[in-house]
Amino acid sequence: QVQLVESGGGLVQAGESLRLSCAASGRTFSDYAMGWFRQAPGKEREFVVHISWRGRSTYYADSVKGRFTISRENAKNTVYLRMDSLKPEDTAVYYCAARHRSVTSSYTVPGNYNYWGQGTQVTVSS
Repeated sequence: QVQLVESGGGLVQAGESLRLSCAASGRTFSDYAMGWFRQAPGKEREFVVHISWRGRSTYYADSVKGRFTISRENAKNTVYLRMDSLKPEDTAVYYCAARHRSVTSSYTVPGNYNYWGQGTQVTVSS
């Protein structure tokens, strides 16, 4: 089992920044690729970004490319999501997710991740 705990959400104005953190425990963190997803009210959970288990590869949704940056510190069992130039449409609950490095299925599909955090709310006002 891998336990994930997100933090860092909050209320900001458009154009401001936030950094989300996701702390992992339970298994060897460096054996897991990580993803961030978000879900707005009434919408499906959508892919935001994925980082490989060693952090060498990252993949972003077009909607956040150039504004969001994912990183990980395996020594601290933590993955981060830096969000700049936030827009009201970024408002959602943000979830981090983990899947074993051996998984090769699409990283954009929530069902292809085994472990999820409880989520952290991000609200961007206009």
